[in-house]
Amino acid sequence: MKDRGFTDQIKGKVKKTFGDLTDNEKMQAEGILDQTIGKTKEMAADIQDAAEEVIEKAKEKFHKEG
Repeated sequence: MKDRGFTDQIKGKVKKTFGDLTDNEKMQAEGILDQTIGKTKEMAADIQDAAEEVIEKAKEKFHKEG
């Protein structure tokens, strides 16, 4: 199973919210960083899925024409 960054995004949201509530700038920054890491992982997984789909379609076309 691919890491889609969901847990990082949730963890980041919790940290940022806690930082907002406690006026803790370090916690806010960590939360934003975790959310960014999670979103990056999600985007990377989406790109990988799209690439795998293109490769699979190319293989199918090659086998039909081959």
